[in-house]
Amino acid sequence: MRKVLYALPIIVIVFSLSCTKSTFDAGKTNLTAASNGWWVTFTLNGADVYNLGHVFFSTYNTASNTDTIWVDDLGHIWDFKVKAPINLSNLSFSANAAANEYYAITVNIANGKILPKAGKSRAGNVTDSLYMQVTFSDDSTDNYVISGTARTGFIEDDY
Repeated sequence: MRKVLYALPIIVIVFSLSCTKSTFDAGKTNLTAASNGWWVTFTLNGADVYNLGHVFFSTYNTASNTDTIWVDDLGHIWDFKVKAPINLSNLSFSANAAANEYYAITVNIANGKILPKAGKSRAGNVTDSLYMQVTFSDDSTDNYVISGTARTGFIEDDY
């Protein structure tokens, strides 16, 4: 009987500690506000000259996780993926003669801006907005505009 009385508190402690839940916090990157998937249009002088409609586009943090983002068309527009320095206080970004990761050209990005809660998705949900002007070294005479809204995750907002 005495052995059971000594063992009982140990058993209670072991079972109570084994039942506590620990949660894993993955944290966030420093560029969470600038990282997103976007539904964008690609226009020249206001016209969709390549008849692309809305395509999926992406901005995300680099491995340095500091003040540079990847700007990536995921092969949907011009096959470009470049690094662009970003000002985190106002979410503006630009790049001059940035090396393209997909093929041997350079890309200029001007007036890049992420505008929190300034856009409306396809179904009318409030979401972030993206705008930038882009020129490519293999078509340096044209100044294209990439603009659109952040992906919301709702099916009705996808194109």
